[in-house]
Amino acid sequence: MTTENNPRAILDWEHPTPPTDLIFDDGEPLESNRHRIAMNVLIRSLQQAWADRNDFFAGGNMFIYYSSTQVRNRDFRGPDFFAVLNVDGNNSRQGWVVWEENGRYPDVIVELMSPSTAAIDKGIKKNLYEQTFRTSDYFVYDPFDPNSLQGWHLDDNQQYQPLTPNERGWLWCKRLGLWLGTSKGTIDRETAVWLRFYDVAGNLVLLPEEAAIAQADAAVSQVQAAAVREEAAVAQASRLAARLRELGENPDIL
Repeated sequence: MTTENNPRAILDWEHPTPPTDLIFDDGEPLESNRHRIAMNVLIRSLQQAWADRNDFFAGGNMFIYYSSTQVRNRDFRGPDFFAVLNVDGNNSRQGWVVWEENGRYPDVIVELMSPSTAAIDKGIKKNLYEQTFRTSDYFVYDPFDPNSLQGWHLDDNQQYQPLTPNERGWLWCKRLGLWLGTSKGTIDRETAVWLRFYDVAGNLVLLPEEAAIAQADAAVSQVQAAAVREEAAVAQASRLAARLRELGENPDIL
């Protein structure tokens, strides 16, 4: 008997509940220590840039669950960096579970490639992020290859179009309103060409420790500038006093 002829069956039917036995750690480490640092650089610098905001979440190397079929197939997907806008940033999350986030998918994803993952990152994953996630901006970068940065933006037809770099080789991330470019430096005792965010004016988006150093340097510069002004004022007063003496005036009376 079909449910059409059996009202009781219709009443008894319940929508399948989402799976709850989710795995949030597959035990697989990142490709290298440099990959780990590169991931944290992106997460921490965006958090620093938007320190006064609570309407976003930035994470990395975390599973994204989006369907029951994916869970059954144990088809784990964990972007190296992703950002989701217009969500509660105060929530603690072990992973990103789409059905617990009102259907929200990442707005921006960055995959940190290696020779062994490049084909997947620019193939299977790119297709997934375009066709299922509908992620607005997708980038790939190999931390060991400074010339490997590529990016795509989802157009009005919901298809990825390659981004054209500017004269510095940077790519514009429309969803974040930031540039993605490279910068050589030493972070966590490792010197490399890192993938970094830049603001609209082209200024490097700093890490918290870099911002603290910049603030300290600015404070020292202010103290030094004040000392220079004070020395200049004292020197000017001395010259004025000497000139008055030459004119026969007593500067102490004035």
